[in-house]
Amino acid sequence: MRPFPRKVRPTVPERPSRSWPGRYRLDLEWASFVSAVVLVAFVVPHFHLPWLSPLDSQDPSQYRLLAETAPILGRWLPHCNWATLCAVLIAVAIVTWGPALAQRMPWGRLVVGAWLTALAWTMSLALIDGVTRGFAGRLNGSGSYLAMIPRAGGVSGLLHSFASHIPATSRAPWDLSIAGDPAGALLTFFGLNRFGLGGPVWAAAFCVVAGSSSAAAVLITVRALGDEQAARSAAPFVGLAPLAVWVGVSADAYFAATAAWGLTLLALAATGRSRFPSAVSLAAGVVLGFSVYLDYGLILMAVPAIAILVIARNYRPLIGTAAGALMVAGLFTVMGFWWFDGLSLLRQRYWAGVARQRPFSYWVWANLASLTCAIGVAGATGLRRAFDLQALRRRAGLPVMLVVFVAVVAAADLSGLSKAETERIWLPFAVWLVAAPALLPRGSHRLCLATQAMGALLINSLLLTTW
Repeated sequence: MRPFPRKVRPTVPERPSRSWPGRYRLDLEWASFVSAVVLVAFVVPHFHLPWLSPLDSQDPSQYRLLAETAPILGRWLPHCNWATLCAVLIAVAIVTWGPALAQRMPWGRLVVGAWLTALAWTMSLALIDGVTRGFAGRLNGSGSYLAMIPRAGGVSGLLHSFASHIPATSRAPWDLSIAGDPAGALLTFFGLNRFGLGGPVWAAAFCVVAGSSSAAAVLITVRALGDEQAARSAAPFVGLAPLAVWVGVSADAYFAATAAWGLTLLALAATGRSRFPSAVSLAAGVVLGFSVYLDYGLILMAVPAIAILVIARNYRPLIGTAAGALMVAGLFTVMGFWWFDGLSLLRQRYWAGVARQRPFSYWVWANLASLTCAIGVAGATGLRRAFDLQALRRRAGLPVMLVVFVAVVAAADLSGLSKAETERIWLPFAVWLVAAPALLPRGSHRLCLATQAMGALLINSLLLTTW
């Protein structure tokens, strides 16, 4: 008996796959738009336009008050040295082997490797400016934290008198760089000095080592929130981030790392990845609470902290975290520094001074351009993919955190309390946003890394950032 012949389905020709530009059309269009905005932000200040004039003057000579290299604070100074070659070699190594190694390395080694990569990358960029000018002398100016330590007296005297020196009309006002932060920032360098680690070299080393550790904090947090693959993909990007240009030159890198580790501790407590979640949540509150006394803007870290609890679907750590934060606030208050007084006095000084010299009509969007210089065009492009409704509905860790930090940046920008210098001031937000390229197709990661490195090298070699 002959078997029935099998029915043969007609062969349907496969649809030709779209070309590389076709598949990534939206990403390319967004990257082009972002690049154009950054370029316009650099060009516009060179035109004498009425809406660019300061609030209290129509004198064309006042246009320079925008910042010489707006939207980034610095001055034009093309330069290079032996450290340029070191930076290029680090970038080539990460671009070539970083994505593959990030997928294969044991987790613990990957986290440490990302930290060390960020540290080496930061130091190489800083040393392009020279050992003294780019590293040792960055925190040693006449109005710096170190210069103000002799005025501090003891801890109690520092905290009791700190707010009284914030107004520009006070008998001995702080420099704006110190008055712009709560008392915890000056207290940190005062403490380093008391422990025998005084001087600009120790201060700079502390900020660089602490600041670069935020790369490890971001990876641990993303993995704790349930997405190890995203954390592995993000590892090369947080290690080779353009924001390293500013991590190596300011105390804001230390502020950023403090807040980042506070969120990491909270994520570990909320997701059950710690053996003692109650103790870890309390520690998270202490660290996050202290970060608010380093930078007034870090009060916004309450938003991503709540987002972590939402992602983890666990709100129990909120009690311990709130308790830890209140402990820090209570200690500072008892010792003489009332946070709200400091913020109020700072607002008065800010709006009476530099805020009037920098028009909001420019900085409200130029701030975002300077932030883009810190996170890179690839970082800004990756943020587009974070707004994926499906990923947000299932509370995917990295996309939710990125969207939350975009909202935090928008709130900070619209507040008008940051006009210029946001490439440095917003480092606590930027250290999370640099992980965004992990959402881009893996085949584009090497190209994205190369773009990030080139942007950082160009900025660091053409400009001398100043604070």
